[in-house]
Amino acid sequence: MSTRAPISRPTYNLLPTEVEGFDSLAELALDMRSSWNHGADNVWRLLDPALWELTQNPWVVLQTVSREKLESLLADPAFRKNVDDLLQAKRHAAETPAWFQQHHSQSALTCVAYFSMEFMLSEALPIYSGGLGNVAGDQLKAASDLGVPVVGVGLLYQQGYFRQVIDKDGAQQALYPYNDPGQLPITPLRRANGEWLRLEIALPGYSVWLRAWQVQVGRVKLYLLDSNDAANFPAHRGITSELYGGGPELRLKQELLLGIGGWRLLIALGITPEVCHLNEGHAAFAVLERARSFMQETGQSFDVALAATRAGNLFTTHTAVAAGFDRFPPALIEQYLKGYTEQKLGLPLHDLLALGRQNPNDSSESFNMAYLAIRGSGAVNGVSRLHGEVSRNLFEPLFSRWPSEEVPVGYVTNGVHMPTWDSAAADDLWTEACGKDRWLGTTETLEKDIRRVSDARLWQFRIATGKSLVEYARERLSRQLAVSGASPEAIDEAKHLFDPNALTLGFARRFATYKRPNLLLHDPDRLLRLLTNPQRPVQLIIAGKAHPDDRGGQALIQEWIHFIRRPEVRPHVVFLSDYDMLLTEHLVQGVDVWINTPRRPWEACGTSGMKVLVNGGINLSELDGWWAEAYVPDLGWAIGDGKEHGMDPDWDRAEAEMLYDALEREVVPEFYARNDQGIPTAWVARMRESMSRLTPQFSANRAVREYTEQHYLPATAAYNSRVAKKGAIGGTNCQLGASSGGEMGHAPLRRNQGGGSWRPARLRDSGLSLRSRPGSGEGRALRQWRRRQCSPATGDEACLPIGRHTWRLCLPSGCICGSPSRGLHAASDTALRWRRGSPRSNSNSVATVKIGEENVRKS
Repeated sequence: MSTRAPISRPTYNLLPTEVEGFDSLAELALDMRSSWNHGADNVWRLLDPALWELTQNPWVVLQTVSREKLESLLADPAFRKNVDDLLQAKRHAAETPAWFQQHHSQSALTCVAYFSMEFMLSEALPIYSGGLGNVAGDQLKAASDLGVPVVGVGLLYQQGYFRQVIDKDGAQQALYPYNDPGQLPITPLRRANGEWLRLEIALPGYSVWLRAWQVQVGRVKLYLLDSNDAANFPAHRGITSELYGGGPELRLKQELLLGIGGWRLLIALGITPEVCHLNEGHAAFAVLERARSFMQETGQSFDVALAATRAGNLFTTHTAVAAGFDRFPPALIEQYLKGYTEQKLGLPLHDLLALGRQNPNDSSESFNMAYLAIRGSGAVNGVSRLHGEVSRNLFEPLFSRWPSEEVPVGYVTNGVHMPTWDSAAADDLWTEACGKDRWLGTTETLEKDIRRVSDARLWQFRIATGKSLVEYARERLSRQLAVSGASPEAIDEAKHLFDPNALTLGFARRFATYKRPNLLLHDPDRLLRLLTNPQRPVQLIIAGKAHPDDRGGQALIQEWIHFIRRPEVRPHVVFLSDYDMLLTEHLVQGVDVWINTPRRPWEACGTSGMKVLVNGGINLSELDGWWAEAYVPDLGWAIGDGKEHGMDPDWDRAEAEMLYDALEREVVPEFYARNDQGIPTAWVARMRESMSRLTPQFSANRAVREYTEQHYLPATAAYNSRVAKKGAIGGTNCQLGASSGGEMGHAPLRRNQGGGSWRPARLRDSGLSLRSRPGSGEGRALRQWRRRQCSPATGDEACLPIGRHTWRLCLPSGCICGSPSRGLHAASDTALRWRRGSPRSNSNSVATVKIGEENVRKS
């Protein structure tokens, strides 16, 4: 008689949930708060020290540990008390009123939906690539710290971003390990009856079923969708296979699932956000689905729905070059969105395409996701002061005849979540000086608090972190060499590389040509002389990935590897492969100087250099991104002249010389100039200034508070006002929609030269200006609006939302609605007539109309 083999079940379905205390451990393990609050680290280390050091994933440790080990530890009163205390502290932190509850308790804001293609939260959840995910993850964490009511929306990738191996020839090889959902710190979203929450999204031929997952991030929840559902057509199961992989068609399908599927998920969960924050244009289809939901609720047309809902939409652009925006061929948009557009939105396909084009009538123009995001949002911002200027220039074609400085794009400079990136030693130092709750509210006192730390204490702290980095680099490099088939001698040599007391430079980022990662390698002989000076030795740690399709970036990696493999170089430079969040943490915590060399102005912000601030590292960087607004001479070092030079090889050569000069003449001498106690006093003074002045300013704490007060709260007020009026603005309901000319409905009011006259800057497009008598009541009201952003997001009534068919100007005495081809009518009691002339009519052809005490005149 044959016996049937037992059915194999995944180990995570056999967890010892009946063991008393297991549920407490599971609650701790499934909260990503552990990625920045390290109180529970020793719990996981006791359960499995080797696995913990390798993965930093509490959920994997908890699934892997034996029942006997678990029962033994939980039977230990000290261990059990520690777990209970940690759980109580976690729950207390979630329930205690935070900054938002203390400062904005009367706010109508109940939810911000934060959409992003990627989130970097922890190495335990590898669904990120780099900077965009870094910003998204750090802002979710800061929102949790501050109590801002945010939910994240993203995708769960089966493979995530690729993993990197360097082969024997020094070439990058890409690997795609599978993300087993059962080993990730996520849980299925289930309905009250236990059914897994799944959503159906119609695509040509087959629907796509999306599974929904939840990630706990302190107080905040992140919702993820994935298409790897057994009910799906095989090709559709792979839509969420990998991040930034495949061609335009796969990318379009991913963005449809993120935007449309993400908004439907919120509706299915009963979540009704006042604010929708689009972290880049990837999620811009959420604009359409939000408008569709409004149409369904109110019976309004798409034009009205878009005008109402965009008041609550915020678009953050991270792109510094036009080529970086996602664009899709019109045929792909027609294939995947024609039915949705005509049947769900009630629009002809041409009108949808117009939302994503500069010229709506150019049938060959691609569909630009950034344009859709702009036209569907009440406010737009870049991610640094310089990037705000760059973005205004990029989007100027959408605002014809506007001066670039008036294009309605502001900025909120990125920041990083300092508790995530600080070392244990840095946390101890900051806690001594500033207290444990220093990142849970405003940060005004941190500068003076950290200034009180003595030179001796600061230098002791830096010595300890430098030693930790060297030990980590040795261990990681030896493993890396073993994997690549290096000789036993080379592996053993790696275990003794570097001097913990030498000056350590760090350079780690995505390898792309515009980032110029080989600027430091411009003169290899000069670099080698700098590294090998016996009196003042320097060591360099490099890391970074190039996109698998970026041959130029991969060639830059190979150039570094070939340089490093020279026998005379090998003791002084290492390349650590597979640049990920865990490696980043070690680097930013231990390097003395962080180097960044992008080609200005192509670095929108750059956050890697911000991470060294809390750890006492100092920046040496191009005057681009955040460093362009942070740099002053006593805080670090800079290269460049603050201007743009394009791809001029002569300028690259000149900046390489500046970089070498700065290292040889300033950085290295200052590090090795010691006093009688062996302390580099000038270096420590610069370190103190950098820590005290820059760390609070470039923290995610500051960035999230700015987003809340400058965008989320005003957008909430404007959106609620629109919803209360079912899409109406002011005293009448004009049909508003997306302007084929790209107008957003933002009109900053400006005083005309010579005084006595106010106008929305955008009226220039229609040839209108607004005049008010200085003594009139409306003149006084308009003066109060001076240089304020006038947009749907602010709730101001003196705005000019431009629609596909209409535009509208509202003043306290009434509103004017009209069409570029049909003239105007008044919404007040005062009738008016206006005959449109050419914008280039001479000044003798003037028609004036009166609304109360205001004159609108053709000029």
